[in-house]
Amino acid sequence: MFTGIVETTGTVLEVQDLPGLRKLRVEAEPDFLRGVQPGASVAVDGACLTPVAVEGDRFQVELVLSTLDRTVAAGYTTGSRVNLERAMRVDARLDGHVVQGHVDGVGELLAVRQEGDTRFLDFRIPPEVWDLTILHGSIALNGISLTVNDLNPPDRVQVAIIPHTWAETNLSELEPGDPVNVEGDLMGKYVQKILAPRAAAKHGGV
Repeated sequence: MFTGIVETTGTVLEVQDLPGLRKLRVEAEPDFLRGVQPGASVAVDGACLTPVAVEGDRFQVELVLSTLDRTVAAGYTTGSRVNLERAMRVDARLDGHVVQGHVDGVGELLAVRQEGDTRFLDFRIPPEVWDLTILHGSIALNGISLTVNDLNPPDRVQVAIIPHTWAETNLSELEPGDPVNVEGDLMGKYVQKILAPRAAAKHGGV
């Protein structure tokens, strides 16, 4: 479980593709990996991954095909900058929102507009995520907890980025057309799950 508050960014040092598996070696700040052991959870651009090896300021993860199909990880190359967050502590403040690290799909940056120090980013997101997203609610993009600034059907969402987030995450490196990991709000998923059978029953009874 994560909060969507990115702690630091890391750099992909090595990519190794094997049959049905991709291995990544990532470099991070030494302090970030303090206390992180093999078998723990680390969010890499919002995708919950398991370090299989940790050495100094570097860790290695392995990605199976289902992860590669649902995330931006298939596009990582040597030098890719990734957002990193360690698993949430139970006794810590929840400064963002509850993020599972279970990426729902891949979105696409459509446009960036700057007004003063604020940047407004427009994304196309999977329709099933758009359906459970509310105005001024929460969404995780590349693992960053963000507030929905605007919604346009059937699949457009806008977020406003402050200078700190722009400088400390990999959003600043995105160009229109680039993909991002998208995770919808957990509460929205549960509400949708609970209400879906009732809506189906009501529709069937009409």
